Amino acid sequence: MQKLIDAVKAHANDNYDKGGWDVIVECWTDGEIADWIRGAQTEKQAIDSFLPLVSVWADQQADARNSAF
Repeated sequence: MQKLIDAVKAHANDNYDKGGWDVIVECWTDGEIADWIRGAQTEKQAIDSFLPLVSVWADQQADARNSAF
């Protein structure tokens, strides 16, 4: 499990400025990541499980940037 958690964290750090991954870096603990990816068999599955979440955060961040005056 730790290998999958580390893969998610590394991907989040590598993509910090891209599409909401900063939220994973800044807000998620190892335990929360482990709970989220439970059942993932590969690093790709673990990372891909976050795509729906980070896309929502990316949209919200884009909306906030675009609505700033």
